[in-house]
Amino acid sequence: MRVQLFGTCLVDALFPEVGEATVKLLRHFGAEVDYPAGQTCCGQPAFNAGYRAEAAAAARHFLDIFAATEGPIVTPSGSCAAMVKHHYPALLQDEPGMSGKAAAVAGRIYELSQFLVGVLRAHERGFAGRGRITYHSSCHLTRSLGVREEPLALLAALRGAEIVPLSDATRCCGFGGMFMAKLPEISCALADEKAGAILASGADTVTGCDSGCLMNIADGLKKRGSQVRVAHLAQLLAEGL
Repeated sequence: MRVQLFGTCLVDALFPEVGEATVKLLRHFGAEVDYPAGQTCCGQPAFNAGYRAEAAAAARHFLDIFAATEGPIVTPSGSCAAMVKHHYPALLQDEPGMSGKAAAVAGRIYELSQFLVGVLRAHERGFAGRGRITYHSSCHLTRSLGVREEPLALLAALRGAEIVPLSDATRCCGFGGMFMAKLPEISCALADEKAGAILASGADTVTGCDSGCLMNIADGLKKRGSQVRVAHLAQLLAEGL
């Protein structure tokens, strides 16, 4: 199976190790991975800030790149996947030639855990795990994309690790894309609240499926002087192969 990887801005600029782990996982479970050249931002920051024209321009570019490819499009980000799947068709619905592309590409995109469980059945194979791990369930992944059980199934497959519950796991961490930049006081308060819940869980590692959320959580934990590790789910799984 040939897979197209959408790397996302944050992974490309700040968390390349997440991209490397994603490729390692996909290849391990039998996928051939292509990385289409020329890919850029999906347009979500502009869209969330109300700049629809700029978001539409980014969407057109994304579609020009990925519509020319074949096979599933996989990304280690629930928020970016939700943007492409749910907002592109509406954003470009009145543009001849683009609305059809938007619908076709929307039907091909998967968030990583969604693809690993629903298509590759990776959770049935198992991984090596260690320590006490808790999971933050990010807003766009669960509410926009509807991915809830897949990350939990993969965590349950980490043999040797103890998965501990996180209080209010689906509560926002405060990142929210442009929300963090425009309302930093509220964002920091939410991150601190999330950090408190993580410390109360007794976990030595917190994981999730969106690098933006994990970045905000890491900042909240750092401000508390915590040594809890923050790692994308792709990293934990790739380490356990």
